[in-house]
Order: sequence, then structure tokens, then C-alpha cells
Amino acid sequence: MDIKISLPLLPLRDIVVFPNMVIPLFVGRDKSISALNEVMKKDKKIILVTQKNSEIDDPKKTDVFMQGCEGNILQLLKLPDGTVKVLVEGIRRVKILDFKDNEKFILCEFTPQNDLVNKDEDLFPLAATAIRRLEKLTSINKKISNETINTIKQLKEPSQIADNIASHITATISEKQQIFETIDVKKRLNAIIKIMESETSIIGVEKRIRGRVKTQMEKTQREYYLNEQLKAIKKELGEIKEGKDENTSINKSILKAKMPKEVEKKCLQELKKLKNMKK
Repeated sequence: MDIKISLPLLPLRDIVVFPNMVIPLFVGRDKSISALNEVMKKDKKIILVTQKNSEIDDPKKTDVFMQGCEGNILQLLKLPDGTVKVLVEGIRRVKILDFKDNEKFILCEFTPQNDLVNKDEDLFPLAATAIRRLEKLTSINKKISNETINTIKQLKEPSQIADNIASHITATISEKQQIFETIDVKKRLNAIIKIMESETSIIGVEKRIRGRVKTQMEKTQREYYLNEQLKAIKKELGEIKEGKDENTSINKSILKAKMPKEVEKKCLQELKKLKNMKK
């Protein structure tokens, strides 16, 4: 039988809080501030759940995910504009059983959710693979610090490693919520690895595209420069009076100009064409 516990609920916009994750939150809605004031009078515990649609100001039961994180308020600061900044730490996964709006704040009934792990299976090799994928991803996108990676390496439980990586990687809210709701640690690690591999692949494709665009731009700029040089040479050729040594003189002028090899080659080719036209 599920153990039912009641605590005020704090709906979150555009973020999923994982166990052992410490994060600052800025709270401005009246009911949310009231919920924080209520828990500060007691044991500072609150339920953190993510909204399905961040644009809804007064979320109902159907507007939030029914699995969230029990959190502990580490610090609360009231700001001059009336909003509140709180530092919260995720404690454990919970399943929301009931959702009651008492006008002042939202109160929910919940039951804790434990990780699902096969005791006969060693998940550390899989967790190590996840860390390596994170290091590879970090080497190309530079969004996660080496300090963070070193902290993850010090964690002792595969479930903690999975949650910590999940909280740092780039993913949609629905993807992160799906990872959060995966209580099977092996499946959770595999899901995280898949997302990181996908992101690594996408970044690789983007880099190759940027490289091709850059090469094409350089080629276009080079051709433009060559064409401008040729125009100048043609203009110069048109202004030179015809004479016995005209072609020889022009040839010497081109060689003395010490132009880039490609430009010099083009100019000599153009001169050759002009010689042929005069025959």
C-alpha cells in the first residue's frame, strides 16, 4: 500500500528538478509564494512539479506532470519587486496522488518513488559509458565545465550519475520529464546516452555544414577578387597602344607585378586569348 504524505506544491516553468540537484528558482505567482511561506514555517519541504505548458499562470491538476521531486528549501530571499528567490535541493522522486487547490496555495498528496535496480546487475560500466559520452559532448559544445564532470565522476551511485548528467544536458522539457519518470536506472542511463549521442551527432553535422559554407564563401570571395583583377588588367590592356613589342611588354608587366599565382595565371591566359584574337 502506498504511503500518502501531504505537502504544498510548487509548479515550475521550463525546468525539471532532479534528486540531488541544487538550483535557484525565481518565484512570482501569489500561490507559489504562499506555498513557500507555508513550508518555511515548518520543515521547509515542498513538492516541485513541472508544468506541461509554461504559459499557464494558474495551473490545475491536468496542467502539471504527476511525477515530481520532493525538495528542500535551502535559502529564501524576498526581492524588492515582490518576487522571491529560493535555493532548492531535490531530495527524491514522488508520484502525485491528489491535487487540492485551497485558494491560498496548492496542496498535494504524494507517495515516494524508489529507483528500480536489478541487484544482480552491475550498472557502473553503463554509468561510466554515460560519463564518457558527456565528456565527448562537452569537448565539442563547451557548455559543461570540467569541474561539473569531475563532480559527477565522484558520485557513488549509478542513479545519481544518471540524474546529475540529465540535469546538465541539453534536452526538451518533455525529454527530461521522460527521463525523470524512468525509475528503472538501467533504462534511464540508456535514455541519457541516446540523447547525448544524438546531440553529438547533430553538432557534428552543424560543424560540417558551417565548414562547407565557409569554404564556399572563401571560394566566392577569391573568384570575386580574381575577376576584379582581370577587369583591371583588361582595362589596362585596352589603354595600351598597339606596337611591335606590345604583347611582350604586357607579359613582362604581369610577371613584374608579383601577383598571387592564381591571378598571374589568369592574366597570362587572358593575354594569350588577346594574342590569338589579333592573329
